[in-house]
Formats: sequence, structure tokens, C-alpha cells
Amino acid sequence: GELIDSLARTASLGSDVVRDTAIWAIWALSQAAGCASSSIQELYMAMGRGEVKGYTAAAINLRGLTYYKSRAAFRAAKSMDAGPVIFEIARSEIGYTMQRPTEYASIILAAALREGWNLPVFVQGDHFQLNAKKYAADPENELNGAKELIREAVPAGFYNIDIDTS
Repeated sequence: GELIDSLARTASLGSDVVRDTAIWAIWALSQAAGCASSSIQELYMAMGRGEVKGYTAAAINLRGLTYYKSRAAFRAAKSMDAGPVIFEIARSEIGYTMQRPTEYASIILAAALREGWNLPVFVQGDHFQLNAKKYAADPENELNGAKELIREAVPAGFYNIDIDTS
């Protein structure tokens, strides 16, 4: 428990190589423990075919105290024998919380490990939107910003991304 707490803290607050090592360790441990970051797409498809019924997937945006809040969500889901939980963050939230995709996903995975979660973990990009005013002024730059965020998010474990061009 304390080791995971330390890895989560380092993944969030550590510097360069130490932070990256903590993120790698969390990723490797989550893979081994059965709580790896996964896409919820196949579950959605099974629900659409009527093969899975009786619950919905709760989606939670965590904007601060991510480790503690996601631990609480995993504890609650386990205690209620609930269905899947999706942890998501929007492009705008990444900006003002300063939680880049790699940090966000690794903190969620650390929480899953700490709480003994042994099911897939769903981390997704919520509203990776284009800013209409910025797009009107410089469409290529605004589109490239969204593309760069997606390129950063996928390797971090965001396997579902909602792109919002409204």
C-alpha cells in the first residue's frame, strides 16, 4: 500500500526520470494485477447487442485530488459490486488542472492497484474539443493542438476519446 502511495505521489510530483520511472512501474504493476488501462468499446458493443445488461457505466471527471477520489470510486464500486467506472478528463480540464494524460492515467491506475481492483480500468478523453474562436482565427493550429493531445493521450492509456467539434 505505501509503495503504491509513494509511486502515485512520484508520478504526480516527481522530476523527469524519477517521475517517468514511477509511471512505468505503475503501468507494469497494473498490467500484472489485471487492472490495466483498457478500451470500453467491446463492452459497449456487447451492451448494444443485448449480451450485457443490468447496469450503466458511470463516467467521472476528476479535477483535483485525483488519487484519493479515484481510490474512493474504486472502493465504492467494489463494495456495491458495481459495473465499470470511466475516469475521464476534458481538454479544458487538462489545461487548468495541469494534469497531463500520462499523469492522470497513471494516478488512476495507481488507485486501482491500491484498492485491489482487478478489472480493466477505463480512462478516456472527454471533450477533446476545438475552440471555435481559436479555430476561426487559425484552423490549422487549433486542429493540430487537438491532434497533439490525442497523440499524447493514446500512449498514456486513453483508449477512448470523445472529439468535440461543436
